[in-house]
Amino acid sequence: MRGFTELNPGVLMIYYLFVIGTAMFCMDPVVIIISLAGAAALFVTLSEKRSVKLHLSFLGLFLIMALINPIWYHNGVTVLFVVNDSPVTLEALLYGIFASAMIIGVLYRLRTFTMIMTADKLLYVFGRLSPQLSLVLSMALRFVPLIRTQTAKVRSTQKALGIYREDNIADTLKGEIRIFSIIATWALENGIITADSMEARGYGEHRRTSFSVFRFTGADGIFLVLTLIPSAVFIAAIASGEADFTFYPAMSGIALTPLSLAGYCAYGFLSLLPCVLEWKEDIRWKYLISRV
Repeated sequence: MRGFTELNPGVLMIYYLFVIGTAMFCMDPVVIIISLAGAAALFVTLSEKRSVKLHLSFLGLFLIMALINPIWYHNGVTVLFVVNDSPVTLEALLYGIFASAMIIGVLYRLRTFTMIMTADKLLYVFGRLSPQLSLVLSMALRFVPLIRTQTAKVRSTQKALGIYREDNIADTLKGEIRIFSIIATWALENGIITADSMEARGYGEHRRTSFSVFRFTGADGIFLVLTLIPSAVFIAAIASGEADFTFYPAMSGIALTPLSLAGYCAYGFLSLLPCVLEWKEDIRWKYLISRV
């Protein structure tokens, strides 16, 4: 089987829909821990650099969100201490911790999604579903680097003319507002020109064909099966209530039934499967290099 990043974009999209969708709507502590661990492991595996700043920013976001919940919400029956006549409960504290961990895990997943699903892969997926959506998406992806380049040009021109000043916060704010107005006008005009150009070329008049370098192979089929079967087991555990966990008013226990354990194992397998594929390809590559 190929590496995770080399799989068919449609298969990758299905995997991310399942793994992110289930992680967002399940507050079971075991599932949240598995989700965060798998997402962080995949990001570290795919990241070529250490990305210390990203990890620190996620840690800071985690601490802020975890502390906000027990400060503002006082539900729960286990009071830890009282601050200004406001009780801080164990249930609110743990809910804030696990809700924050769930959000951070989803953010790690989305970060790896943006690393893997490039513009051509997104166009391959959405182009088959809706050509209009594909056109809008391609234009949006094209405008991101264009707007960045045009903003740098406008800012340099403003500085050369002496209009853009950085003496104080007020002058900087006025300069940025002026640049934003110029870029917004430029983007609207460019969008109108692009739309007229596409209409002149007859876009939307007839069914159009498309070329793609992506093909559905046997490895994609195997990975799709390895994604759907664990997902079905985990969804069955959630639907039966075996993987259900409540924090308020009192925390419920973690169910250790055969179906819940099967759901936990299935979700753990689903979360770590991309890492295993990438590790396998890395070991194989190092082995082939050593044979040269």
